[in-house]
Amino acid sequence: MKPKIWLSSPHMGDKELCYVKDAFSSNWIAPLGPNVDGFEQDLQLFLGEDVHVAALSSGTAALHLALIILGVKAGDEVICQSMTFSASANPIVYQGATPVFVDSEAQTWNMSPEFLEVAIKERIALGKKPKAIVVVHLYGMPAQMDKIMSIARKYEIPVVEDAAEALGSEFKGQSLGTFGDIGIFSFNGNKIITTSGGGALVSANEEYIKKARFLSTQAQDPAPHYQHSQIGYNYRMSNICAGIGRGQMEVLKQRIWQRRSNYQFYRNAFAGIPYIKFLEEPNSAYYSNRWLTAITIEGASATREDVRMCLAGSNIDCRPLWKPLHLQPVFEQTPYYGNDCSERLFEKGLCLPSGSNLTEDELNRVVAQIYQAIEVPNAIGALI
Repeated sequence: MKPKIWLSSPHMGDKELCYVKDAFSSNWIAPLGPNVDGFEQDLQLFLGEDVHVAALSSGTAALHLALIILGVKAGDEVICQSMTFSASANPIVYQGATPVFVDSEAQTWNMSPEFLEVAIKERIALGKKPKAIVVVHLYGMPAQMDKIMSIARKYEIPVVEDAAEALGSEFKGQSLGTFGDIGIFSFNGNKIITTSGGGALVSANEEYIKKARFLSTQAQDPAPHYQHSQIGYNYRMSNICAGIGRGQMEVLKQRIWQRRSNYQFYRNAFAGIPYIKFLEEPNSAYYSNRWLTAITIEGASATREDVRMCLAGSNIDCRPLWKPLHLQPVFEQTPYYGNDCSERLFEKGLCLPSGSNLTEDELNRVVAQIYQAIEVPNAIGALI
């Protein structure tokens, strides 16, 4: 069996261990400390736009706190992009609220502004004005944030920007995660940088960040004894994990360049194959970190699943696009607005290995297997 090629594996640099060793030598083995403070400052500097940052235990924790801070409660409704990982919607249910799913649009594969407004109008007509909107930047591709923010402001609904996959991506020169009332990031092991597990909540509203820090440390009131006036959570990032994050921040720009280079490699390799289409930046306003290179396969003798199985048979990790949440059994009773764009993408879409530590030989191996799967034999020899 050939060596495994992973979809998106962690990629360590030279500095992470220095920060972790410093945590050990100073005995800062806790869910707070100098590395946490430093990591928050590093993120704040990178994102710009006068945002404030709270480093947390996961992106899901950040999204959960965002909804709490915005006042989402049992019986409320929250609009959420359907084509995304379940973690974008699960915190809505944690709060006893109901997700209202909105379909994608074909350009960016993200939330359709058209169906967003349709959903808002209908929910208001039913007496259920949505309490928040959760928009996702899928695979690092910016959503149509100008249109989405315009609609949100028109109806006075706060926006939570799920940028879990999009650190380093920009729309019109502005960092993703800084458009909404609150933005969230994930530093899970498969993300563009990692803290092993971890996340962050960001906002231009400093009071939101203060509230996030308070809630994430068990909502402990200022008192000499343990006193609590509201329910809190154990959601703060550890000083050790933050040390990994500090080292990763030093190579973030390089990791973005490497991921974008992977995309360009695949783009060049399949330039003459009409069956394969890529998730593209629509114009110069969109800048994607290319966390994952995503394609659709249509019109070939092989289906997306045939290609996936061919890659898997060669020990190459790849995944279908996210299955839309309105198709998931756990959400089958929830409202949905769209024209099934996300369903069609799911049926024919595939995420290719995209790690920043992939070698050219590994990329060639992926390309050769896809050529084989779609039966283009004349190109295989030159790529192996």
